[in-house]
Amino acid sequence: MRPLIVIIEDDKDLLELLEYRLDKEGYEVVGFLSTKKVEDFLLEEEPSLLIVDRNLPGVEGSEFVKDMRQKGHQAPVIFLSAKDSDRDIEEGFLRGGDDYITKPYNMIELILRVKAILRRTKSADSGKVAYKDIVLDLDTREVFVDKKKIKLSKLEFNLLYFFLEHKNVVLKRDEILENVWRDKDFKQDKTLNVAINRLKKKIELHQDDYITATRGVGYKFC
Repeated sequence: MRPLIVIIEDDKDLLELLEYRLDKEGYEVVGFLSTKKVEDFLLEEEPSLLIVDRNLPGVEGSEFVKDMRQKGHQAPVIFLSAKDSDRDIEEGFLRGGDDYITKPYNMIELILRVKAILRRTKSADSGKVAYKDIVLDLDTREVFVDKKKIKLSKLEFNLLYFFLEHKNVVLKRDEILENVWRDKDFKQDKTLNVAINRLKKKIELHQDDYITATRGVGYKFC
């Protein structure tokens, strides 16, 4: 599967050039002329990298990234911007940027920085799943909430992992039972309720609505 790169750039010609060059490098690329539809896109897809211009219509690029970070999106970000003062660059990093390239820039340099960030994040994230203040280490089966290690049972770990794989989706009770308990004939709703309540108490240290019930249907993790 090709790494997915999202580009937000209001200059249509430049956006098309970036899409073309990165596609030639082997990446899947989706471009936007503003931030207007990006948030909805991020609810459905998890890009490997975002390339964001700061001078965008509507919402300024770094403000959008800051808001994105607060909502739990962790994809690395490269800012492309004509804002080139030391203060502007510092502001970009403080608002969630991982790299900052000032305009005009060399396309080869941009591609090299893209490759470097993707190589670094792929190595750092190997075997880990992260969302907001939760990190699961799939190799050691350790769980951290707000950087504090949380002790989960095997069942609770598998349940949390399943939720994280399907965040922002309402999951039917039978679907959870079949995938986490691995038994299609296992229909004990009481057991599911107990397991979810135990998990909620352990992970919801600073946020009390990670897991919400949808009456008559199931549960949603967001």
